[in-house]
Amino acid sequence: MAVKRVDPDTFKAEYGSKCTDLASAILGGTIHSFSDQYFADASNLLTPTPPVHKPGVYVHTGAWYDGWETRRHNPEPRDWVIIKLGVSSGRLIAFEADTAFFNGNHAPAVTVEGAAVAPSEGISEDGSNVSWDLLLPMQESGPSQRHIWISDKPTEKSYTHLKLSQYPDGGIARFRAYGTVVPVFPEDLDAIVDLAHVASGGLVTSYSDAHYGHASNLLLPGRGKDMGDGWETKRSREPGHVDWVIVRLGAPGTIEEIVVDTAHFRGNFPREVRVEGVDWRGKEGNPGHEGSAGWKELVGGEPCRAHHEHAFPSTKLMGTGGGQVYSHVKMTIVPDGGVKRLRVFGKRVA
Repeated sequence: MAVKRVDPDTFKAEYGSKCTDLASAILGGTIHSFSDQYFADASNLLTPTPPVHKPGVYVHTGAWYDGWETRRHNPEPRDWVIIKLGVSSGRLIAFEADTAFFNGNHAPAVTVEGAAVAPSEGISEDGSNVSWDLLLPMQESGPSQRHIWISDKPTEKSYTHLKLSQYPDGGIARFRAYGTVVPVFPEDLDAIVDLAHVASGGLVTSYSDAHYGHASNLLLPGRGKDMGDGWETKRSREPGHVDWVIVRLGAPGTIEEIVVDTAHFRGNFPREVRVEGVDWRGKEGNPGHEGSAGWKELVGGEPCRAHHEHAFPSTKLMGTGGGQVYSHVKMTIVPDGGVKRLRVFGKRVA
């Protein structure tokens, strides 16, 4: 892959709504194996939250670090870690190595390789039984900063495992592998699946505000652990204010049930919620939030409760008869607040 380095703010603005961190532990990303983790565990690399610093805190091996750190004086050319992605497979477009708080003990350079491993094939401890493609050629990695490299297009192949290497040794706080999910859907088109789920390829394309929690959290697995992994907007002060989020479904389909979950939001849940849908197939880009996009009401002005799963089955939904297909949904919260998860259960169309 030919890559260029981008500033974190530029990446967020231009690419943040186009890809997902497929290696994140919150999606189920795991460390398969590593060459060394003497000073700090490799599993820290996949922590979804930013790294933290605890100056003056020491453990048995030395200063405490929130990241992956290997021994000094590595006799091998590199240290490495093999990561299993948290989704069935994905096409990669960007990588991030964050060396936050590693200064003088940071990784001087990194590479990333990818492998496509079938479930029946398996992967050995050192990964020598599979073929690795170089996805990120060697890049310099300076102290205590976010390094993001992006390609001009996603990989043609879809990958299940990545190998992050640092040359020759040192520390990296976080690793992100940005791309799009290549989902595995049931062959039966009558099977009900969560079309908005990140593992189905669901993606947040735009939102009004995400002051306390990013809108992409809405599509994550489970009900989360606290308010920190949901979508929460700032308090509004203007009459008539609403917040909204638009989700591109992983596959167009008919909608059978919608669930709006306010888990852990007890004093800051929305007053009410609305959900709309649109079939944007064959059109360029993604729909905007304005009415001219042709949004059709699915759930209209339903009151919300604290820490509750609000289920809207087909008998309560509007605009879903006659085999109506939708490719995008828009959730509007009135006037503001926090939502943990949005589920859109339905049948995909071929």
